Amino acid sequence: MMRWFHALMPKEERFFELFDRHARAVRAGAAALRAMLEGGDAVARNYKAVMDREQDADDATREVLIAVRRSFITPFDRGNIRDLITSMDNAIDQMQKTAKCVMLFDMTEFTPQMREMADTIVTCAELVQEAVGLLSALNTHAGRLSALTERISQLEGHADELHDVGLRALYQANVNSNAMAFFVGNEVYDHLEKVVDRFDDVANVLHGLVIEHV
Repeated sequence: MMRWFHALMPKEERFFELFDRHARAVRAGAAALRAMLEGGDAVARNYKAVMDREQDADDATREVLIAVRRSFITPFDRGNIRDLITSMDNAIDQMQKTAKCVMLFDMTEFTPQMREMADTIVTCAELVQEAVGLLSALNTHAGRLSALTERISQLEGHADELHDVGLRALYQANVNSNAMAFFVGNEVYDHLEKVVDRFDDVANVLHGLVIEHV
């Protein structure tokens, strides 16, 4: 009887599969957002991909939270699992908000700094995907995980610099001519910066896991 009962319970390995599935959705969403910022027809062409990948991530998040409630054994503390999947989901949610902002204001042209910030987002997503793939052997890969989280934090600082440089240039270009262009550009910069901030949150959760379990 007990063997049958345990067979119905979510396996510990299932969490790692779901983390990876979510991370792949985040990475694909980041790539689609970056493609949007090529401008022109690429905006509308890649918008749906961002929306679809956000939905994929939501589905994975939901499955993780259900598994947390149903599982007797989890790979980490339940609170840590919820923090990790929530922080990852917040990152792609912010990508979705960025894409919606671009569509709302009919933007088809983007500054070099906006594109570089989007490049940073893609890199952060790749680093998170790599980090998530190491969690099943956390003790073995503690050093690499720490290096990945440190790199994400460095990228967050670089994105802040790009934000400030780009916003200053945008202001100077429009201060006497087009206040609306500055307003819209500022909104996009703000959203892009928040995406990278959310990745820094993911890095902090991952770093906390290393400290707690190694």
